[in-house]
Amino acid sequence: MADKPNYIKWIRSKVGHEKIILVFAGGCILNEEGKVLLQRRADTAKWGFPGGAIELGETPEMAVIREAKEETGLDVEVGNLIGIYTDSEMKYPSGDEAHSICIAYELKTTGGELFGDREETLELQYFALNELPELFCKQHEELAKDIIRKRKNI
Repeated sequence: MADKPNYIKWIRSKVGHEKIILVFAGGCILNEEGKVLLQRRADTAKWGFPGGAIELGETPEMAVIREAKEETGLDVEVGNLIGIYTDSEMKYPSGDEAHSICIAYELKTTGGELFGDREETLELQYFALNELPELFCKQHEELAKDIIRKRKNI
C-alpha cells in the first residue's frame, strides 16, 4: 500500500469538502478484565474505537489490522463481525463532510506495544463498558451498545 496515495487525501483533492461516501473499518479490543480500548482522537479530542478509512486495494479486514497498528501500536487478528453501521452524517473540523459506513469487528491482540501515533491519537485508555466516556459519533455509540449487549449474552 505504500505506493498508493492516502485515499481520503486523494479524493478530497478532487471534491474538496463536498459530502462523499466513505467506508471505514474499526474494531473492539478488550483486555483480560473485559475493558475496551478507546482512542482519544487528535482531530476532535473525543473518544472512539480504533479504525479508519479503507484504502484502495484493501479489504475491511486488512484495513482494521493496519489502522489498529497505526493508532494503538497493537498487532491484532480479526474475529467476528460486530456490525455494519450506516446512519452517520459527519462534518469534520476540517470542513470535510461525509456519509460514513463503518464495518466493525471483534479484535484480538496478538502482539505489539500500546502507544499512539500522535498524528491521529492523543491518548489510549481502557474503559469499563459501563463507564464509557462520550464517544466521537453516533456509529461509535451504536457499536458500544452492541458490544454491551453481546457481552451480557456471553
